[in-house]
Amino acid sequence: RKGGHKGRARQYTSPEEIDAQLQAEKQKAREEEEQEEGGEGATGDPKKDKKSLDSDESDEDDEDYQQKRKGVEGLIDIENPNRVIQTTKKVTQLDLDGPKELSRREREEIEKQKAKERYMKMHLAGKTEQAKADLARLAIIRKQREEAARKKEEERKG
Repeated sequence: RKGGHKGRARQYTSPEEIDAQLQAEKQKAREEEEQEEGGEGATGDPKKDKKSLDSDESDEDDEDYQQKRKGVEGLIDIENPNRVIQTTKKVTQLDLDGPKELSRREREEIEKQKAKERYMKMHLAGKTEQAKADLARLAIIRKQREEAARKKEEERKG
C-alpha cells in the first residue's frame, strides 16, 4: 500500500511487532527447509528443538535491540512524568468499604431526589404555596356542597 487516505491517521508498527514478524518469517523458512530436507522432521522432537531455538533467538534479539538504540537513547534513560502507567489491582487490594467519590451527574441526581422528598413533606404538611391554595380550594368546595345538601333537605321537608 502507499500512504493512507487523505484524512486518516497513519499507523506505525512498534519495534516489538517488527521483531515478532521477523521471527515468524525465520521460523517459516526453517520449517520449509526441514520439510525439504526430509520427511522425518514431522515427529514431536523437532518441535521441542524449534522452541529451544526460538527462546535462544529471542534472548539474543532482545539484547541486540537494547544495544542498538539510536543516537542518545542508549545514554539517557528518559522517563515521561505525565505518562500514566496503569497498574492492575488484585481483588484483595480493592477498597470496597472506603468512601466512593460520586460523579457530578450522580450527585445532582441524589440532590434532586432529596429536594423532591423535602418538597413532598412540606406539601403534605400544608406549608407550601401550592398546598395552601389547594386547601383553600377544598374549603370552598366543602362549603358549596354543604349548602347544596341543606337546600336538598329543605326541599324534601318543605
